[in-house]
Amino acid sequence: MPNLTPDLTLSAAAAAKINAIADGGGLRVAVEGGGCSGFSYEIDIAPAPEADDIVIERDGARLFVDPVSIAFLKGSEVDWVEEIVGSAFKVRNPNAKSSCGCGVSFSV
Repeated sequence: MPNLTPDLTLSAAAAAKINAIADGGGLRVAVEGGGCSGFSYEIDIAPAPEADDIVIERDGARLFVDPVSIAFLKGSEVDWVEEIVGSAFKVRNPNAKSSCGCGVSFSV
């Protein structure tokens, strides 16, 4: 069964978008080394969680995060934003000391 944690949340908009596009799977968010600020977010649709993933659920939508990445994401919210320049999942991370202009790369 899913491993639930309050340390990372999904916005209502993100949950609605995941439900619309994940086809029964979920959204995987991982933190990888690299990017112009030191770390970057990897965001993808996944058919199912990995065995050790932490699963966050809201309104039937599922977010999958590996145990290493969750440490970088404590207190964060995954949101879906629609702007004039495009639409995307966005991580609002209070642990990020700085981020690059694209919002995908950050430092802690």
